Amino acid sequence: MTIHAKIGLLLVALIACFSYAHADERMFHCEFGIEGGFGYYIGDAESLPFKNIREMYGANFRYKFTPRWSLQVKGIMHHIHGTYKLGTDFGEPISGTWSNQLVNLDVAAEYNFFRFGMNSYDRRVKPITPYILLGVGVCLHDKFHKIAAYMPFGVGVKWKFAPRWNLQLVWQNNLYFTDKLEAIPELDDRYSLNGTNVFNCDITGTISLGLTFEFAKEKKICRMCQR
Repeated sequence: MTIHAKIGLLLVALIACFSYAHADERMFHCEFGIEGGFGYYIGDAESLPFKNIREMYGANFRYKFTPRWSLQVKGIMHHIHGTYKLGTDFGEPISGTWSNQLVNLDVAAEYNFFRFGMNSYDRRVKPITPYILLGVGVCLHDKFHKIAAYMPFGVGVKWKFAPRWNLQLVWQNNLYFTDKLEAIPELDDRYSLNGTNVFNCDITGTISLGLTFEFAKEKKICRMCQR
């Protein structure tokens, strides 16, 4: 066999392998990744978002049921802080600073507005999609001595820039079922409304950028077995 024939066979083999890999566009069911960004707090000590922002970071695991529906488990660490000023009976206000370290763990259902993936045969599948999320979570705070439940909700955008790699930008807010995230008696449940008005509860928000890697590819469909 001549050298030209060997080169030709090698090229044919490479093209065949590439074509097979490109045609194998089965969905990966699982993702694991990291994320980081910044967060803020809204409560008795601060009524406006995006003030006193601090860094946040964490990791997440996602299981995809379909190209549109998935379930995400996420854990993050987030430090909140701020200043306060309280009036007294003597007319001299009391001012100071406060801070609290939060460790959040939540489970949220996600819905993609488009079929998310990288498939050249189905034009309904898009590599970029906006999505929404809603779930439940728990938070450790006040030097890990207290536990608070919350409801996470938010919006985001996903981008599949490679067959097994994704980027996501998400704005998530956590509505707590407590008014005690400040961890200061003068601010915790300041107006004795905790439990009677959900709009009096504390809220934290985060804006983060995440990178995830996909694994656990779905099984092949045996077409002969379906006959």
